Amino acid sequence: MTKHWVAPRFGGSEVLEFTDTEVPAPGPGEVTIAVRAAGMNPADTKHTRQGDRSDLPIAVGYEVAGTISAVGPDTEIASGGGAVGDEVLAFRVEGGWTEELTVPARDVFAKPATLGFPEAANLLLAGTTAADMLRVTRASGNDTVLVHGAAGAVGVSLLQQLRLLGARVIGTASERNADVVADFGGEWIAYGDGLEDRVRALVADGTGGGVSVALDCVGTDEAVDVSLALVADRSRIVTIAAFGRAESDGIRAVGGAQPESKAFRDSVRQRLIDLAGDGQLVVPVARTFPLAEAKAAAELLESQHPGGKLALVP
Repeated sequence: MTKHWVAPRFGGSEVLEFTDTEVPAPGPGEVTIAVRAAGMNPADTKHTRQGDRSDLPIAVGYEVAGTISAVGPDTEIASGGGAVGDEVLAFRVEGGWTEELTVPARDVFAKPATLGFPEAANLLLAGTTAADMLRVTRASGNDTVLVHGAAGAVGVSLLQQLRLLGARVIGTASERNADVVADFGGEWIAYGDGLEDRVRALVADGTGGGVSVALDCVGTDEAVDVSLALVADRSRIVTIAAFGRAESDGIRAVGGAQPESKAFRDSVRQRLIDLAGDGQLVVPVARTFPLAEAKAAAELLESQHPGGKLALVP
């Protein structure tokens, strides 16, 4: 038996319960992971807020890092090999807020020694989301890119991946997060009234043309309106939050449940792990919580001001 967090009914962090569960032995194509850190993402409790009642109770958590405690017959992990005691990370899994879980080996990768467990457990959901946004907008080193919500988890990954491409990046954030944007390669600009004019002025001070790509991580009307005003080609505006505006305004919207996005995100996991292992993709972890305190951690996550990534440590 092990302990894990579930949502027995629909709702946010207030409905979560810490309960006992049995961990099945791994079959062919599966491994069991003793969790050393569970990643935390807004999608974790978003997933528990609504859905098909037949899915209840919902086990929470999409990504983990830990050590292999058992390996199924004739099984290798996605990065090759895989033996008891090996340090690994896994995404996308179900029920990662737990002490131990059995998962498909195709979603398990060797953890770089240079990456801590909390960082590894928070790398791939945000990282693959960012990579998918770059895919659909065809972003390159020739672009000037506007990132709305640049200090959030996906935004920080976008800043770093765009820096590797060589693009010029302007990132919106609050004044208290200006240094975060700058530290990861972006030019900070405050959101709020007058954003469009401030971006135009900033771009005019540089070389080349105007903003050619806009990446929305926040979903506000301001983010969409400013993107539409600045970017001529609507196929180069993408949102991960304003799905209604995407439909009405003809911009792109991506989510992990979309088949094309899911396949792409799965395909780039190893590349992102390699970048993180080489120090080219950093995961800023603000705080860790004991697994038993996941409810308090989820409340902080839902406040939208965690100051960086959060991780649960069994």
